[in-house]
Amino acid sequence: MNSKIDRRITEILNKAEDRVPVSREEAMTLMGVQLHTRACYAIMETANRLSRAQFGNKGENHYHIGLNVEPCPMDCLFCSLTRKAGIFKEKIEFPLDQIVAWAKQAEQHGADGLNLMTTGTYPFARLLEVGRLLKTETAVPLVANTRDINHREGEALLEAGFVGAYHAVRLGEGRDTPFDREKRIRTIQVFRDVGLLWMNCVEPVGPEHAADEIVDLMLLARDFGAAYSGVMRRINFPGSPMERFGMISELEMARLVAISRLVMGDVPKAHCTHEPHTASLMAGANLFFPEVGSSPRDGRADTEKGRGTGIERCQRMQREMEWDPSLPSNCFEMKAANAAVVT
Repeated sequence: MNSKIDRRITEILNKAEDRVPVSREEAMTLMGVQLHTRACYAIMETANRLSRAQFGNKGENHYHIGLNVEPCPMDCLFCSLTRKAGIFKEKIEFPLDQIVAWAKQAEQHGADGLNLMTTGTYPFARLLEVGRLLKTETAVPLVANTRDINHREGEALLEAGFVGAYHAVRLGEGRDTPFDREKRIRTIQVFRDVGLLWMNCVEPVGPEHAADEIVDLMLLARDFGAAYSGVMRRINFPGSPMERFGMISELEMARLVAISRLVMGDVPKAHCTHEPHTASLMAGANLFFPEVGSSPRDGRADTEKGRGTGIERCQRMQREMEWDPSLPSNCFEMKAANAAVVT
């Protein structure tokens, strides 16, 4: 192994550590660094140090609750909940008492947020109803993960008790999904306009995605002031049309998490990775998503009985990597940070 790190890489790392925004060209240079090299581990180490300084060693856990299962007609190619996947044949809505029980379980175990996910056709009024109920039942901040919305609907989310919304422009948007990229960006602007925190991840990453496509989404997260960003890999459910591409490894995900962290600079209050694993906790990630209910990566209706990782296991992983999940959340004290200037 070459004992020296290219001078250009060192310059970019020094710049990132000084919180000077990394350019697109510099991000592309980092994307060219291969696994199992000194430069790769230097990128990961710099991102790790940056996050620990900026996030105060806080291990964040945002508890994902999938509210419903259905053969979704949107037919995103990477999603197990779609009609074409053929895994789920009927609509299932988890009852309110089950959703409340999950939320209280999350609160009991110190979850920092509740991320309520729905499929594309889930009634918006029903999501508001669930939000209003949980607002009275727990003190954990609520984050919506739903379809594209307008300003009126964004204001309704706020009135129902939501403080943020997860929304991603997916890799392959418009190609692997039926959705328009620009419409999804307009929804992100809606969140900013009405005062909802915008939560994001570069996802779902697979081996087929080009470096420039990935970097563009990292820069989008920075430019629109995401409360958090990070990287999620695509998980191939049995029979997935994306199965032929394979999947990236957790180590490759950690490399991308680190690059994303350096691109994000001083914008975020946390940096995520999914699914939970330890490698990315040494590469700038500090945020996990424990999961119950439906998941677009699972063939079980309740992912708690399938792929989903429980909150106690997430917290154990974080403690093993010396992130402290018992510290106060950084994510929900920063609405002003979501007002970053976009040109």
